[in-house]
Parts: sequence; C-alpha cells; structure tokens
Amino acid sequence: MNHAMSKILTEASLNSPVNLPQSTTSKTDNSKAEQFAQTLVLALLFAIPALICLHAACVGDADIWWHLRTGEWILQHHAIPRVDPYSAPLVGKTWLAYSWLFELIVIKLFYRFGLAGIITYTGAMVLAITVALFHMVRRLQRDFSLVMLLTFTIMYSISRLYTPRPWLFTILFFVLELDILMQARKTGRVRELAWLPLIFALWANVHIQFVNGLFVLGLALVEAVAARWLTDSATRIRPGWMGLSLLGCGLATLANPFGWHIYGVAYDLATQGGALNKVSELQAIPFRTLSDYLILLLAMASTAVLAWKRRFLFFETALLAFAVILSFRSSRDLWVVAIVAAMVLASSLSGSEKAPIYLTRSNTAIAVVLAVFVVLVGFRVMPLSNAQLETQMAKDLPVKAVQEIRAKGYAGPLYNDYSWGGYLIWALRTPVSIDGRQNLYGDPRLDRSAATWNAQPDWASDAQLTSAGTVIGSVKSPLTQLLRMDPKFQLVYEDDLAAVFIARR
Repeated sequence: MNHAMSKILTEASLNSPVNLPQSTTSKTDNSKAEQFAQTLVLALLFAIPALICLHAACVGDADIWWHLRTGEWILQHHAIPRVDPYSAPLVGKTWLAYSWLFELIVIKLFYRFGLAGIITYTGAMVLAITVALFHMVRRLQRDFSLVMLLTFTIMYSISRLYTPRPWLFTILFFVLELDILMQARKTGRVRELAWLPLIFALWANVHIQFVNGLFVLGLALVEAVAARWLTDSATRIRPGWMGLSLLGCGLATLANPFGWHIYGVAYDLATQGGALNKVSELQAIPFRTLSDYLILLLAMASTAVLAWKRRFLFFETALLAFAVILSFRSSRDLWVVAIVAAMVLASSLSGSEKAPIYLTRSNTAIAVVLAVFVVLVGFRVMPLSNAQLETQMAKDLPVKAVQEIRAKGYAGPLYNDYSWGGYLIWALRTPVSIDGRQNLYGDPRLDRSAATWNAQPDWASDAQLTSAGTVIGSVKSPLTQLLRMDPKFQLVYEDDLAAVFIARR
C-alpha cells in the first residue's frame, strides 16, 4: 500500500508543473517590465533637455548672425573667407573662418526653415549631447538611477549654453572622445581609438576648441608613459598606441582649409586676456542661478571622490584640474568641468546593485526614437513659428531700428557696440565698427569701444565715432545719453530697446 501510494505521488509530481520554470518565467517577465520602464524613463531623459532648449527658443543671440552671413558668403563665392569682409576698420585684414562647416550647416537650415531652423540646430545638438553623455556614463556606472541622475544633472547644469553656437559641437565631440578614452584605458582594447582621428577632422572644421581635445589626449599619453614606473596605474593603453593616436588626431586636424595656420587662431584666442573682462560670456561664472551652483557642486563632489581614493589617478586628477581652471575662468567653458565631473563620479561611485541597467542597444535606440518624437511634438505645440520667433527676437535685437535705417537709407559709416555687431552684419549688409569676433579686433579695439560706449572722459576722441554717419546703440547706454545733447548728432529713431542717431553735416 505504501509502495503504491509512493508510486502515485511520484507520477503526480512528474506530471505537474515544476517551480523552476515558473521562477525563470517570472524573472523574465520582470526583466521585460524593467526594460520597458527604463526605456520610457530614458526617452524622457533624452527629450527633456531638448524641450528646455525649445522652450528657451534662443534667437536673440547676436553672434549667430555673423555666422549665418559667413555661411551665405561661402555659398555665394564658393570659397571660404581668408580676409575680413564685414568690419569697417579692418576690411582686408587676415581672418580665417575656422567654423566654416558649422556656418554652412546653419545657413542651410535657415534657408530651409527660417528662424525655426536655428532652433532645430540647437535642439538637435542638445539631444545628441544628452545621448552621448548617457552612453559615456552608462559604460562607467551600473546603477541605473545614478546614471540617470548624473546625466540629467550635467545637462541641466550646462543649460545656459543651449544657444545656436558651434561650441555645441565641441561639447559633443569632447564627450565622445572621453567615452572612447575611458574604455580604452579600462580594457586595454584600442580598436575604438581609431574613431578619434575622424572626430578631430570634423572638430577642427566646426570649432577652434578642438585644441582642448588634443590636450586631453596629451594627458592620456603622459599617463601611459608614466605607467611603466607606477605600480598602481589605472591605464592599460600602451604608450605606443596612445602616441599613434595623438599623432593621428593631430594630423587629422590639419584637414581643414587653413592647414596649420588654424593653430595661430587658437593661440590668439587663448592669449587674448582682455576680452575676459568685457565680454559677458567670457567672464567668470556669476553664480546667480541653480545651474551655476550645480557646476560648483559637481566640481567639489568629483574632487572629494578623487581625494577619498587610496591611490593617485593621474589622468582623472590632471583632467579635473584642467577643467576647473578652464570653467571657472570663463562661463562659456563651464561644460568642461561638468563633463569631466560626470566621468569622475560615474567611474568612482559604487552605486547600488538594486537598480541594475536592463537596457539593451535596441532599447536605447527605441528611447532615442521616442525622444525625437516627443521633441517634434513639442516643436509643434510650443510657439515656435517664424512669426512668433521674430517677435521674440525683436525683444533682444534692434530689429525695428534696423528697419528704420533701411527704410530711410541712412548713410554710414556705422558706429555700433560689441553686442549687436553680429546681427547688424546680417541685417544691414554694411560694414560694422565692431562685432563678436574678439580675436579679430584685439584687446585695444575692444577697450576703445567699451570706453566710448561707457562714456569715459575721452569718449569724444574716438575716431570711429567722430567719423560715423549713423550710430545705433542701446537706449540705456551712457553714450546714448550723451549723444542726445551732442550738437554733432541728431536723434532720428528711438524705441524701448535702441536709439539711432545720424551725423549733422
């Protein structure tokens, strides 16, 4: 009887479902659910910075307009400018349009979409930077929550740079370079280094700050060489491979219309210290917004993490020191310390094993597609028509004053301030007295213009002002107040933003 009962129970257990497949199925279902949830969260992460960019709708940046005019000049002449065609006092002076490829891109977008094309460029670049940054952080950190937090924090902290400038390409290429280097240092596999020369070939044709990227490669080479004498080195790249990579990238930067002369432009910009005190975007971080304080927090946190480690990491420490100096020297470069901090924190923090990353490459691709869809919907929903953007632009730039000058045909020479020069190059199609290309004008001319517009005691001796036929400036500037009472000039137009004077002959 007992034997028969045992046989029945055995057969029943064999015929009934076992628990192991149920557990495996449950884990699989949970994994798929986590993948789906993380894909949706990732899509939002990718979309939010671009939506912030669209909401800001920055079309009041004056410098984009001289870039557009240069792109137009290139298309008209089928050549790239090598002498200045826009500045009244410097016409014919050597000037290399080192961002020519960026200028071709934005002028094509402007021709196709108008002002919305400028917003399209900025939004697309912000989305690309977010995706690249996530990819770098993810490969250094396994905690999904920490990856998302770091990526969003970095993108929010650099939101003041969401403007239609070529520096967005620099941020993107810097992230890609750092991502490749960190993986090569960690694994010793140098196959990905082959992408770097291509990146630098493009980089050298869109923005002059490719030299920052070369400096990073130099640090990596020094680390690889020093690894022979360091028993606790963090790199697995052999010096030979790192040296070849640096050499290849350096040669790739010469694939530009100006060859090695482009390094002369980089030198001029790096050594022009006077502009740091006069151009707002070149001044130090003002610490007036939350994003500014996040930059400080990121710098402090990454420094603390490196100090806490029991071994000296040469590459990370030297790169962070370089980033801090660059970013706190000029707010335009605050992105450097933000990106480097992301790298340091992602590679140094342990994270939690309770929040693993379930995403596959296909999940990430789906998240990118969803993010693009969300951004396109946002573009349709937000007030981003060309008519609305023109209205917004008129709040920052002297659009109505320019219309008055063109309608009345006021004669030059034109005298203007630094901040509006780039827009006037585009809108008036006449040589300006100064514009945003500070390396072209040099510190003495920048100082002279700033002194005149601030009504310094020798303002009336400015040769460009005394010879001007038309003067356009902010209604709030000290010079404007003096010209109201100057018998040599007549006020012919004024609105809430700008005033126009013509010389009495």
